[in-house]
Amino acid sequence: MLVYRYEIAGEPVTVKVPETHDDLIEFQRWVFEANKRGPIALDTETTGLDIYSPGYRLRTVQFGDRHTGWVILWERGGRFQHFALRALDYIAKFQIHNAPFDWAVLDRHAYGNGFRATIETMAPKTIDTRLKAGLIDPRQPQEGGRGTGLKPLSAYYLDPSAPDTQGDLTAVFRSLKLTKETGWAGIPLDHPTYLLYAGLDVILTSRLDMALDAELAALEVRPALVQYEHEIARICAVMQRKGMVLDEQYTRSLDTRLGDEALAHEAVALRYGVENVNAPRQIVDALLAMGETLTDRTASGSLKVDKAVLCALADLDQNSWERKGQRTPNPLADAVIRSKRAGKWRSAYTQTFLSVADSDGRVHPFVNSMQARTGRMSVTRPALQTLPSSDQMVRRCLLAEDGHVMVSTDFASVELRVLAALADVRRMKEAIRNGDDLHDFTAGLVFGPGFTPKHRKISKGIAFGKVYGGGAAGIARMTGTPEADVRRALAAYDRAYPEIARFSRKLEREAYQHGMVGISVTGRRLPVDRHRVYAVTNYAVQSAARDCLGQSLINLEEAGLLDTLRLPIHDEVLASVPAAEASDYAREIERCMTFDLYGVPIEAEAEVGKRSWGSLYGADY
Repeated sequence: MLVYRYEIAGEPVTVKVPETHDDLIEFQRWVFEANKRGPIALDTETTGLDIYSPGYRLRTVQFGDRHTGWVILWERGGRFQHFALRALDYIAKFQIHNAPFDWAVLDRHAYGNGFRATIETMAPKTIDTRLKAGLIDPRQPQEGGRGTGLKPLSAYYLDPSAPDTQGDLTAVFRSLKLTKETGWAGIPLDHPTYLLYAGLDVILTSRLDMALDAELAALEVRPALVQYEHEIARICAVMQRKGMVLDEQYTRSLDTRLGDEALAHEAVALRYGVENVNAPRQIVDALLAMGETLTDRTASGSLKVDKAVLCALADLDQNSWERKGQRTPNPLADAVIRSKRAGKWRSAYTQTFLSVADSDGRVHPFVNSMQARTGRMSVTRPALQTLPSSDQMVRRCLLAEDGHVMVSTDFASVELRVLAALADVRRMKEAIRNGDDLHDFTAGLVFGPGFTPKHRKISKGIAFGKVYGGGAAGIARMTGTPEADVRRALAAYDRAYPEIARFSRKLEREAYQHGMVGISVTGRRLPVDRHRVYAVTNYAVQSAARDCLGQSLINLEEAGLLDTLRLPIHDEVLASVPAAEASDYAREIERCMTFDLYGVPIEAEAEVGKRSWGSLYGADY
C-alpha cells in the first residue's frame, strides 16, 4: 500500500493507493464502513477532456471521505477494475464535483463482470458539489465570485492553502517535458504528486459538500431547486452521450474550403501591408493609411479593430454578413474579417468535429446545464451556441440518425412573454393572449396606428433593451436611430407599459436588501454588480426563460422523448426523429414545451427539416 499524508485546515488526512490484493480487500472493508456513515466522494483521472474520442483512457478512480482518500489504479486492469466496479455498484450515495464529466467517463469506460456504471445508475446516487456552489454564487472569480472550481471553493470554504492540484500538476508535466494537454495521458501512473492530488480531491469534495449544505440552508435556497438542477444535469448528460452523427466527408470538404478562404483573404490583406490578420497594430496602421477614421479604444487605450469595427468598415451586418448599404466597403477590413472568420470556424468547428468524433463517427458536444449567472446552458467542445443564427454551413456537418430528420422547436418570444408574466404587464398579456404580433402591437402603442417598419424596429429594439438591460445609446446603435428619437420612444414605451418600470424598481430594491443579490421566480440567487443594479431585470427574465427550457426538458423526458433529444441551444431544442413520423413527433415536442406562466402562455413552434441540422437554416440535405 502506498500511503501519502497531508493536512487540510490543520487536520491530518491520508491518501491510500492499493497495490496488492490484500490492499484492495482493505479498501473494500473501508467502503463497507464508510457507506454506513454517509455519502462517499468520487472522482476520476483520465487522459483528457474528449471522453468519446478514440484512444481515450480512464486511469484512476478515487473514493474518499473527510479523512481518507483511496486511489484505485484502474489502468492496471484486472482486480483493480473489479474492486472499483464493486464499489461503484455498492455505494449508496456519491459526492462528485462536476458530476456530468465523471458520469460520462464512467458510463463510457467503467464496465466489466456484468456491471456498467451508467449515467442511469450513477445520477440518482449523486450529489454534485459544483451545482450546489453555483446555486450559492454562480459568478467566476473575474466577475467577483468564488468560482465553481474545486480549488477556489476549497480555498474559500475549507482551507486558504488548499492545494491547487491542476496548477501544481501542470508544473510536474513541464518537468517531465509534457504539455498541459499531453500531461494527463503521459504522466506515470505511480507519480507521487499525481497520486496524492488524485486522493486529495475526493477528501476536499467530501468536506466541501458539508460546507455547501450549511450555506444553502443559511441562504434558504430551496432543496427542490437543488434537485431540479441535478435532474437537468442528468438529462443533458444523456444527450451528450447520444451525440450527433458527423457527416465526415462534408466536414473534411468544408475544412479545406475554409482553409483556402482564409488564405485567399490573407493574400488580399497582405496587399495592403497587413502580414498577420491577427495583429491589431498592423491593421490599425493600414486602415489609417487608407484614410479611415478609428475612434473606439480598448481599456488600455489602443485603437479598436474588433469584429464590430471591422464589420462597420466592411459594410457588413455582424449577424447575417450581408451588405448594409451604408458605405463603400473597405477592402482591407472586408478581407481581415473574412479571413479571421474562416480561420476561427475551421479551428472551432470543422477541425474540432473531426478531432473529437468517436469511432462510430459521432460528435458528443458537452452541455453545461448551469453556466451563466442566470443558469443559462452552454454547449462546448464544440461551442455550438456561438454559431451565428443565420449559419447553415457549419450546422450542415451534423446529421440526424439514418432514416431520421431534424426537428427544431423554439419558444416564441420567450423573453418578452416571461417579462410580461413576471411584471404582470396588462396590455402586453392581452396582446399575447389575442395572438397579436408583440412588436407590431407595441409600435402601435408607441407611435400610433400609422407606424412604419422603422418604428417597428425601434419598438423591437426597446423591447429587447428592456430585457437585456440596454439603454438609449445602445438601442440607438442597434437600430441606427438618433438617440434623441430613441429617448422619446422610450418615454412612450414606459407610458404604454408602466408595469415594467415598476417591476425593475422593485427588483433593484430587493437586490439591495439581499446584499446585491436578486432572487429569481424559482428561488435562484442572481448576484448583481453594484454599478449595474439595473441588470437584475435582465437576470430575472433570462433565468426564468432558462427554467422554462429546463422544465421543458423534464416534460420531454416524461413523455418518453429523451432518446430523440440532441441539444438545447439557447431557447431551441434539437431532436432527431423518424422521418415517417416527424409531424407527430413535432406536435408532441411542441406540447411538452407549451405551458402557462402566471397567466401568460409560453408557446413553442416546431420546424421539421431534412437530415442535417443545417437544413433548418437553408441547407439542401
